[in-house]
Amino acid sequence: MPAEVETPVEFSLDRYTARLNRAEPLPVMGQVVRTVGLIVESKGPRARVGELCELIGGPTPLPLEVVGFRDGHLLSVPLGTTSGIRPGDRLVARGSVATMAVGKKLLGRVLDGLGRPIDDRGPLETVADYPLHPPPMNPMARQPIASPLGTGVRAIDGLLTCGRGQRLGLFGGSGVGKSTLLGMMAKSTAADVAVIALVGERGREVRSFIEHDLGPEGLARAVVIVSTSDNPALMRIRAAYAATAVAEYFRDQGLNVLLMMDSVTRFAMAQREVGLAAGEPPTAKGYPPSVFALLPSLLERAGNVEGRGSITALYTVLVEGDDHTEPIADTVRSILDGHIYLSRDLAARNHYPAIDILASVSRTMPDVTTAAHRQKAAQLRDWMAIIRDSEDLVSVGAYVPGSNPRIDQARERRDAIDAFLRQPADDARGFADAVRELDAI
Repeated sequence: MPAEVETPVEFSLDRYTARLNRAEPLPVMGQVVRTVGLIVESKGPRARVGELCELIGGPTPLPLEVVGFRDGHLLSVPLGTTSGIRPGDRLVARGSVATMAVGKKLLGRVLDGLGRPIDDRGPLETVADYPLHPPPMNPMARQPIASPLGTGVRAIDGLLTCGRGQRLGLFGGSGVGKSTLLGMMAKSTAADVAVIALVGERGREVRSFIEHDLGPEGLARAVVIVSTSDNPALMRIRAAYAATAVAEYFRDQGLNVLLMMDSVTRFAMAQREVGLAAGEPPTAKGYPPSVFALLPSLLERAGNVEGRGSITALYTVLVEGDDHTEPIADTVRSILDGHIYLSRDLAARNHYPAIDILASVSRTMPDVTTAAHRQKAAQLRDWMAIIRDSEDLVSVGAYVPGSNPRIDQARERRDAIDAFLRQPADDARGFADAVRELDAI
């Protein structure tokens, strides 16, 4: 029998062509449509919020970070000035998120918000990249705060003892000595490494802080990250996150890190600029909702981590008009583990550091001090409260010595208390010294 001839099977590409026509392309390049204030609006590329892009058109590529979308257009904030951007300039997606290059060779260096050296000491030697926005830490991975960390400031170590892994806020108006106090603690701290973020600082004060307040000894075991007030808002925001990422790297090496940020208020102001430019509605005092969402995500990254080191954090809060109930101060105070108020009245009387002991509190002090230490600190605070309450009576001559033994006892120790609370910026004291001098009073 003749062999059967197989009928050829028709193979159609129509369904594949139709699927290909329905597929949405993923452009890696877009075009600038407009710029309004801080925001660069572009048609494309397809990128995620937080992803980095580059603007091609000027002499050098301009990095941008995607912050949102509107009507199918991409909203980005440049890490530089918008001057010179033209309609039609190309925007290229790099497919990467914001990171910080880290390594032990960062010690002694001064960097900008992008992690670039600004101290004219050559290129950096780094070993890894840490994300600026890691996922939240599992709260069960945090170790309890159980040991004190000496700051070198007698008033804090004796009466507002800071625990290793604690987060403290320094609240005060401008010109009351916040930067000087940070410099004292950076030089004298018992921590292994200090990471200092100067966010929105005046350019004139950066070098003065490094050379005078911090000094060569303090800089040798510190990393300083600077973004001055004339930098773009996103650069100031990145400086805060970059400093936190560097602190996390040293913490993961098993070290005890002191993270100091000056100031959280200027970080919030920078985010207010970005949020309002992106179209967020203003809420309390003009701050958009994103500010109050970012504050806990930044401040909660400090602390002790099981099996690793610790980050003890000190955040300065610039109180507008000395109003300690303004939105940023109130929010930060509710997140942190303690607050130290700096008094303009004490600073006006040349009392430095100008710490208002009676208005300040360390929430972890009971966990890191002995019962005897706490008892003596409470007694001294009681004397200070009596002195303050009786000040008006004594000043007008209405108080007769001997009529109230508690007032007499407190006033007899007034000079000793005042000497204990005052401390020159170059007079470093250990934690044991502070406790011993408290005992002497």
